[in-house]
Amino acid sequence: MTQSCTARVTAAYRRIAETDRPEVWILLRPEEEVLAEATALDARLAAGEPLPLAGVVFAVKDNIDVADLPTTAGCPGFAYHPDASATAVQRLLDAGALLLGKTNLDQFATGLVGTRSPYGAVRNALLPEKISGGSSSGSAVAVALGIVDIALGTDTAGSGRVPAALNGIVGIKPTLGIVPTTGVIPAARSYDAVTVFARTLTEAQTAVGFMTGADRHDPRSRTWPDDVRLAAPARPRIAVPRDEDLAPLSPGGRAAFAAAVKQLEAAGATTAVVDVSPLLEAARLLYDGALVAERYASVGDFIADNPSAADPTVARIILAAASLPAHALATDQERLDRYRVHADGLLSGYDALVLPTTTGHPDIAEVLADPVVLNSRMGTYTNFVNLLDMAAVAVPAGEADGSPFGVSVITRAFRDQPAIDIAALLTGEQAPGPLPDGGIDLAVFGAHLTGQPLNHQLTDSGARYAGEVTTAACYRLTALATAPPKPGLVRVGPGDGAAITGERWTLSPAALGRFLAALPAPMSLGRVEVAGGSWVLGFQCDPHAAAGGTDITEHGGWRAYLEATGEATTA
Repeated sequence: MTQSCTARVTAAYRRIAETDRPEVWILLRPEEEVLAEATALDARLAAGEPLPLAGVVFAVKDNIDVADLPTTAGCPGFAYHPDASATAVQRLLDAGALLLGKTNLDQFATGLVGTRSPYGAVRNALLPEKISGGSSSGSAVAVALGIVDIALGTDTAGSGRVPAALNGIVGIKPTLGIVPTTGVIPAARSYDAVTVFARTLTEAQTAVGFMTGADRHDPRSRTWPDDVRLAAPARPRIAVPRDEDLAPLSPGGRAAFAAAVKQLEAAGATTAVVDVSPLLEAARLLYDGALVAERYASVGDFIADNPSAADPTVARIILAAASLPAHALATDQERLDRYRVHADGLLSGYDALVLPTTTGHPDIAEVLADPVVLNSRMGTYTNFVNLLDMAAVAVPAGEADGSPFGVSVITRAFRDQPAIDIAALLTGEQAPGPLPDGGIDLAVFGAHLTGQPLNHQLTDSGARYAGEVTTAACYRLTALATAPPKPGLVRVGPGDGAAITGERWTLSPAALGRFLAALPAPMSLGRVEVAGGSWVLGFQCDPHAAAGGTDITEHGGWRAYLEATGEATTA
């Protein structure tokens, strides 16, 4: 944090006045109230309390509960005052983040346009005559205008991604259930996700990291699996759509998408064309099929009893689900199961699928004149993601037709970090990570180093490079007669060893278990003391076997030895 908490809050409210966008907010907290909280946070920091998000200013979409503030879901007649904050919100507050207020949205999170609200249509941050995208419209614009650092949205059909694309910012839509939805008004309970908007991937991922974790109050919350992948490969394999799958785009949109694909290829990715039409078919089930019954289950009775309280378009969509027979829902759920199997097969052999985030950028007037058809088009490339249990990261990718253009990196469930890594190739950032942060560090000193013959065993398991590591000065290194050649690291007595250079990699518990099970003699895993006195799990060697090898300690590391002897090899 480069500013005090109070300075950051003062800057945020100054920016609110400068931008003069009242339609962004449904409720904006008084500046004096937030400043008092910031002053208290500065005092806690001065006392040495760890508050990793201190000074981060955020906003919350108003279908997410904040204790003692009304939740409206964009419908004043529906408002209630929750006693507790949503789990995701509370986790950010506990880490020191400061809440400015509740943001506008497409009513009951039903829409991708940002115009379906009695609090006013939310204008685009960069092109005020155009839509901001919805339903998380206010949250996206608050970030894009530089008012807040991060903002929470929700995403069922694309609401955490479409507004990101149209406002030139980042939107992370995590794997379903990784961020609990306790305290979130459901849109379609089975397919809802809490999302994060930010101007950078690092800011967005940091927020997601604090919000993840199971919650006993949310029966659909999930934990990361033991075999979670913590990185994308250095040369990721990416699926891209056929030309005919891009038919909804304008020529400018197609050109912008092609440029993004070329950028990925220039960064080392390999791409292949696949037929995504089955995914686009699955997307239509969200609104055109019986799955819309979940929206009626959430707020249908309220709208039926209070028809004048709802936006007419929203009311028509939700009330139409009242007459759907149960067997139709069961049929569509079975169809969805089959689409999931197909999607898994489609992505087999690929690290991600990259698609345009949305199809175009209409004016507000165009959407008001044709609110249903244009809204439906906006979700062409987003509606299927939650239905098929995928993760997605939306990032800016230049311009098309004078508007911001964005693409989404889409992966299987729990491949959130690989999606972020690939997205970073487009934003030019140093990819943050890992997500989750509960991996196990492993120190390697020979054939598993970057560029060496067995490094692929790490990268294939989704391990993440975490930098160089140097042992304490009490180890010896021996070249062993193995295939492929590798060294053995042995701890010795004080004064008899030297510091040996290696690498630190972070990997999942299951990946580590596979390494241990397949480890050939004379290698073993044990605790290695590193410079500074801490210990890390690392490769070691049986001392008896090491005694039969060639001592190469004087080189200070395996790679230096290979270079000195002219035996340097790469995988």
